[in-house]
Amino acid sequence: MDVHTLTRVSLHGVAEGVLAGPQLRESGTIRLRVLQGGFATTREPLLRVAGTDLVLGTGERIPMTGTFQALAEAAGVAFGPPGIYADHAPVAAEDDLLLDEAAAARIAAWFERGRQALASFAPAETPVLWPEHFDLAITAREVNYGVSPGDGFLAEPYAYVGPWSFDAPSPFWNAPFGAVRTAAELPSAESMARFFRNGQEQAARLQG
Repeated sequence: MDVHTLTRVSLHGVAEGVLAGPQLRESGTIRLRVLQGGFATTREPLLRVAGTDLVLGTGERIPMTGTFQALAEAAGVAFGPPGIYADHAPVAAEDDLLLDEAAAARIAAWFERGRQALASFAPAETPVLWPEHFDLAITAREVNYGVSPGDGFLAEPYAYVGPWSFDAPSPFWNAPFGAVRTAAELPSAESMARFFRNGQEQAARLQG
């Protein structure tokens, strides 16, 4: 794996096993949120990722090194992803975190670009960082809009528009689940918001 992918997988593992899993067991939700420089839980336990550190509710910062299990123990939680969906980050409790500071910063900046774009596109909606696929997204009128730092479908960061059902009648729809545009194609929050608006128009045509 390249540095970006290794870092993304480790951050995904932290999101699932250190934040979302413990939050589900304590507060009944897997929803996470994006913050500038990282991401965080939305309820107890109060934990956030800032760069390559895990920050506790007390403000204490723990470098994200060693194993996932050791990081969870240092945070006072039991490592384990939510058990309510099938797909998970390909990590285990005894695996070592593999984080590159520059790659983590780029992923955080991509999520922040997506947060700004979604806020501009749909200010009434609250974007959720979903731990299952590690993507920031909203849903409006049976269409998903979001950003991913990369996954098994596409290794590089991308934004997407995903109608719940469609038959790809135009070149706009270039993915099995809808339309995607890479970070290189969307260099700003404004360009990403335009992509979402275009997707909204295209999806409305599909829906009649």
